[in-house]
Amino acid sequence: MSVLLLSHRACLHHDPGPHHPECPDRLRAVLKALDQEEFSDLIRDEAPQATVEQLIRVHPQGYVDAILGIRPEPDDSVALDGDTVMSWGSAEAALRAAGAGVAGVDAVCRGEVRRVFCAVRPPGHHAEPNRPMGFCLFANAAVAARHAQAAHGVERVGVVDFDVHHGNGTQACFEADASLFYASSHQSPCYPGTGEAHETGVGNIVNAPLPPGADGAAFRAAWAETLLPALEAFGPGLIIISAGFDAHARDPLAQLRVREADFAWLTEELCRLADRACGGKVVSLLEGGYDLEALAASTAVHVRALMQA
Repeated sequence: MSVLLLSHRACLHHDPGPHHPECPDRLRAVLKALDQEEFSDLIRDEAPQATVEQLIRVHPQGYVDAILGIRPEPDDSVALDGDTVMSWGSAEAALRAAGAGVAGVDAVCRGEVRRVFCAVRPPGHHAEPNRPMGFCLFANAAVAARHAQAAHGVERVGVVDFDVHHGNGTQACFEADASLFYASSHQSPCYPGTGEAHETGVGNIVNAPLPPGADGAAFRAAWAETLLPALEAFGPGLIIISAGFDAHARDPLAQLRVREADFAWLTEELCRLADRACGGKVVSLLEGGYDLEALAASTAVHVRALMQA
């Protein structure tokens, strides 16, 4: 099955500085992994820039203007908090990262493809409506979800998130709107300290926290027994994946023990659910993953599953 791969060289120009885990080499590793012969059937295109109109469906105008107004000199940077830094290329990179999700939604909703993978950075699931945090500037998955509703009339959009860190930003964007659904597995306790099971929004938020050291069996059980049934019961017209691969056992920023086979299994399950619920429409956006070898291998199995499922 044809899968659209969206990326842009501008996403390499977001540089939080030496030794920062969310580095340009992450995207280089992903793109190298997807440059192998087995991925030759991918349809490849450049991610456009999100428009201000698209961004302000999620973020207030003042916030968008403030982020886009931060344009440091080439050898300078601006720290927004202890983790989140903007360099000279960060504003365009953030626009491309959000724009990829928007373009992916357009492609699946127009019937051009059934699956999309957005190889972009900075990630987005920690960005709250009024606050950047956790390496994230704009809430990419939430922007894509709102675009699906506004531009394509998709009534109910489900976002699923298997990053090791809870997507507090996506949850904050969704928790008061029953037309949007968010399901997350993540380590707890861990940054950012949100995502407990009792956080349910208006019945549209489902969190499955996992203790440090939890392995692939626990990860699969959380999805099979709790998160996937809740997603199917919601009845999404489109599924958006926040695809973070830092739950991998090799990742340095947390302590889950998930492996490539577990990411492949979950991707296949999500695609089967999408086939039943919404004509197979899936848009996946890269989030975390900070061991380059594990990130590359995990992305490869994820995209392979998008192509084959």
